[in-house]
Amino acid sequence: MKPGRIITTDEEIKAILQLAKTIAVLGLSPKPERDSYKVASYLKQNGYRIFPVRPAQKEILGEKALASLNDLNQGVDIVDVFRKSDQILEHAKEALRLKPAVFWMQLGIENHDAALLLNAHGMDVVMNKCIKVEHERLIKISAL
Repeated sequence: MKPGRIITTDEEIKAILQLAKTIAVLGLSPKPERDSYKVASYLKQNGYRIFPVRPAQKEILGEKALASLNDLNQGVDIVDVFRKSDQILEHAKEALRLKPAVFWMQLGIENHDAALLLNAHGMDVVMNKCIKVEHERLIKISAL
């Protein structure tokens, strides 16, 4: 197994976004005014299949919500995380079973211990970047 990497370049991020089809959105709020809701809605509108992960919710954005990553019965291409940095390591451990190609920590979220763990298991990591902003900047612009 080849080790994963911390992804930083536009070329790598663009390739990830072009190849991905499925995204688990961890910490997805059911409230439309929240960033996680806006991002997940955007991703769904742009052709990605989303899996909301939020305890105590039955459905978000018309998709069945899961209590945790452990409840996901299929692999996903990206785990997109809206959680505090100090909560990331536990979620990274949950993600090991799913083996997503990429574990993506949203803007303002970084956890280097989690990144090292995921990299050691062959998964790439993006930290402190908004997936919606990056998609708009790298994919939408190139489609014009």
